[in-house]
Amino acid sequence: MQFSEQWLRSMVNPAMDTEQLGHALTMAGLEVEELTAVAPAFSRVVVAEILEAAKHPDADRLQVCKVKVGDEVLQIVCGAPNARAGLKAPCALVGAELPGIQIKQAKVRGVESFGMMCSAKELGIATEANGILELPADAPVGQDIREYLDLNDHTYTLKLTPNRADCLSIVGIARDVVAMTGAPMTAPAIQPAAISGALSKGVTLQAKAACPAYYGRVIEGVNAQAQTPDWMIRRLERSGIRSISALVDITNYVLLEQGQPLHAFDLNLLQGEVQVRFAQAGEKLLLLNDTEVTLKADDLVIADQNGPVALAGIMGGKPSSVTDATQAIFLEGAFFTPDVMAGKARRLGLSTDSSYRFERGVDFGNTLNALERATALVLQICGGQAAPVTAVTADLPVRKQVSLRYAYLLSVLGIEISQARVGQLLTQLGFVYTETNGVFEVNAPSFRFDIAREEDLIEEVARLHGYEHIPALTPVASQGMLVSPEAQRSKHWLRDVMVDQGYQEVVTYSFVDASWERDLYGNQAPIALKNPIASNLSVMRSGLWGGLLDALDYNLKRQQTRAMLFELGGRFEKGAQGFVETLTLSGLIYGSVQPEQWAAEARAFDFYDAKAHVEALFAQPLRYVVEQHPALHPGQSARIYLGNQAIGWLGKLHPQWQQQYGLTNACYLFELDAAAALATQVPVYSEVSKFLPVRRDLAMIVDQNVSAQAMIEAIISEQIPQVQTLKLFDVYQGKGVPENKKSLAFLVLMQDTCKTMVDEEVDTIMARILNNWSSNFAASLR
Repeated sequence: MQFSEQWLRSMVNPAMDTEQLGHALTMAGLEVEELTAVAPAFSRVVVAEILEAAKHPDADRLQVCKVKVGDEVLQIVCGAPNARAGLKAPCALVGAELPGIQIKQAKVRGVESFGMMCSAKELGIATEANGILELPADAPVGQDIREYLDLNDHTYTLKLTPNRADCLSIVGIARDVVAMTGAPMTAPAIQPAAISGALSKGVTLQAKAACPAYYGRVIEGVNAQAQTPDWMIRRLERSGIRSISALVDITNYVLLEQGQPLHAFDLNLLQGEVQVRFAQAGEKLLLLNDTEVTLKADDLVIADQNGPVALAGIMGGKPSSVTDATQAIFLEGAFFTPDVMAGKARRLGLSTDSSYRFERGVDFGNTLNALERATALVLQICGGQAAPVTAVTADLPVRKQVSLRYAYLLSVLGIEISQARVGQLLTQLGFVYTETNGVFEVNAPSFRFDIAREEDLIEEVARLHGYEHIPALTPVASQGMLVSPEAQRSKHWLRDVMVDQGYQEVVTYSFVDASWERDLYGNQAPIALKNPIASNLSVMRSGLWGGLLDALDYNLKRQQTRAMLFELGGRFEKGAQGFVETLTLSGLIYGSVQPEQWAAEARAFDFYDAKAHVEALFAQPLRYVVEQHPALHPGQSARIYLGNQAIGWLGKLHPQWQQQYGLTNACYLFELDAAAALATQVPVYSEVSKFLPVRRDLAMIVDQNVSAQAMIEAIISEQIPQVQTLKLFDVYQGKGVPENKKSLAFLVLMQDTCKTMVDEEVDTIMARILNNWSSNFAASLR
């Protein structure tokens, strides 16, 4: 919201300078984003009249002018092409200080010059100029130009929050300044126009819920070519709106002053009665910006018997717009509900001052007043005869009464403020209230549509009391250390471990494409969103792999050939008691194990690299059971178990999805319940043996489908205290091994904490191991 300081001060003029007023607005919640002077500093420039203009004797493009600057007449050499006798223009006297120029008495081609006729550019109020600035014929000669053009002015640009649409007008800002400072307010007097015309226009309100109030008036005999007054042009331009024509300027002026968008139709171009209705799908309308739009069934329009003539609350139609030939207008003002207006202009690629206000809320109690204000200006500037107002209303919004508990206000603000002061602030805001036993029952005026709950009133009290007056007190409280169980790790620890292994963390949307859920997780009924932000983000994810693959695809398209990505986030499923969110850790590896280098041969990631990264997160041993997953390769996928609890998946991406994503190399994925990785066992003391360990290697022939993990777990279940380590170090199939068999070589490390083990003890343990494997897996020593 941009506006002129002088315009605001014409309604309320607190005892503050420009900077202080800007600070007060900001501290009251109306942030001043920019404060700019209308014109740079200059002095000794007055309104002057050229009495004579004669050709310079020695220069074709110069004129020697006799210029009246008050009680004296000066000789000034001027090179402006529009300098002529009878013209009034700014004149800088000798000694004047203009932006970048100091005016001195000088000789120009041998002719004395005692000043300079000025253009708007030389005064610093325009970037370009084709000649000296022409002033109206009634400009008072000798008056300071800063005073005459109101150049001792500033423009404020406010950055308003969406809830303060009541301040999208000069009147609204003035009301807030009154509430802040207590200064008196002088708003423009609005009286019903004198009725001298009898012609009226019928109005039918078909969309009553979308437009519960519509007012219209016919004004005949207007002069559409009338000149817009300079004071109005200045106020419009300093608010960022260029002057177009008197009738259009008046509607724009009332929009800025009252905050109520209005529109003027050429009465002779409207056929039949005016209708406020929703568009029929496929109807077309040529707008004022020469854009033809195709309307949808939820677009609200103003129409006549031939079809839409305006896009309600957004922009008028060109065929019915006022022109210089207009002789009668139909002036409308309406209240359109924000719910109906929201997003309509943006969908059509439009952004107008009207739509901006209607989307945030317009004061429905001021619509008729704004129409009367515009009528008075039309009659004053363009003449004409006003007819009675045609008013059609339905069920207008109701401002509900809001309760404010004094004790609750004190507890929220944390400061002492008397009940009388609270009542005073509410009154300054224009609120009506009653107070009983410390409870204020408050009725907000129609223009404060943001007051809906108790916290809204607390905010109003706080900002008028002054945020800067609320002391910054150090809280007084007993603070203790938070409990940090040793058996529970933090999420930061998980991230640190992943980063230490070379991974980079990504954060992706919890909203995903339904096809990801169907393809990667076989989820045919994902949790659907009622109002998705995009069509490809329509469901909640039940796993994180889709986001990781999308991030991989993004990086591969940017020539990144190697990736190690992980994400720690929630996955969402339907449970018996509702929706369940589970914190999940997912990882992805792709490309070579090491970045390209000279010290090692390039090797691509494989299943066991991913398995090692998973095991680095757990202090307890994990089990890997061959199971199928829709996203994983049938021959390289495993379910991960911690004890008897399934905690995740590990495997190679299915060739189908590898092809779909255009991956030239294998991609390996894992996904874990983070809670399992975060839980750990408290360390327990165990004695360290002082005696040397004994190593034995066993190569066993087993069936091809026997897993090494099962054989290791079988020995662990024996609980042989001397066996410290048992692990696989070789797998062999080929010459010397029967068909459909394989050779598994295990390292067995044995150690006693009390003595050195002798051969008899070692042989007994080895026999026990061989007997276990032989009976359980039909294994034989190779």
